[in-house]
Amino acid sequence: MLTTTSIRVLEPDELDSALSVLHREPVNNAFVTARVQASGLDPWRLGGELWGWYRHGRLESLCYAGANLVPLCASPEAVRAFAERARRQGRRCSSIVGPAAPTAALWSRLQPHWGPAREVRPHQPLMVTESVPQDVAPDPFVRRVRKDEMDLVMPACIAMFTEEVGVSPLAGDGGLIYQARVAELVGSGRSFARFEGDRVIFKAEIGAATPHACQIQGVWVAPEHRGRRLSVSGMAAVLRYALTEIAPVVSLYVNDFNTAARASYRRVGFREVGAFMSVLF
Repeated sequence: MLTTTSIRVLEPDELDSALSVLHREPVNNAFVTARVQASGLDPWRLGGELWGWYRHGRLESLCYAGANLVPLCASPEAVRAFAERARRQGRRCSSIVGPAAPTAALWSRLQPHWGPAREVRPHQPLMVTESVPQDVAPDPFVRRVRKDEMDLVMPACIAMFTEEVGVSPLAGDGGLIYQARVAELVGSGRSFARFEGDRVIFKAEIGAATPHACQIQGVWVAPEHRGRRLSVSGMAAVLRYALTEIAPVVSLYVNDFNTAARASYRRVGFREVGAFMSVLF
């Protein structure tokens, strides 16, 4: 007999129910939705478990528990249940990330057990757009990265990750997981760059893609080329690809202290619609 509320790992045959919840917030949930659509709910293929919170047997909230811990459409009551399950299991993730309010509530319950974090970024503006401004010319030299250019784009990816996260993606496993992820994005045609000779001077990826929304990530300009507005024209080029070929809504989230990036994104039509939060371990 079902109790009023319950929490458990979703079964593979609950895919439709999971997607129904995920589609309630297509922009916020793009990262996990893309994974679920590609891999289903089998933890091995998904790269983690999808926890479900049920009320009277009906699935209402989700939490992705893999390399990241991500609350999804999570009510305060669901967050409390997810936090208790995560506390009992012990920390297996390298970050907690998601919409700011439920992520903050989740972290407040886990901090006494998992803290201190290496870094907490409590307010990362979530930005979206559905069009490219007519007065911004996309950089004609930004193009898809070819599979035979992995060795050229990888140094830029490593530099971006290290600058953004504060640790090298090569730590731990020597970068095997990170290199596989970059290869996946290149192979699927979602990695973009501008080259000067054999060197990347601008890059970005479409990291998550669903029919409803996609998310740009990993935006980077080589330090010696910053101030040349490459991020504006480069983002316009990537945005044009994304809107034309992938989804009608494009999103990203950015650190609130990165005023230059926020200004560049506003210049290409992005507007702030909410906020994410990240807790880095």
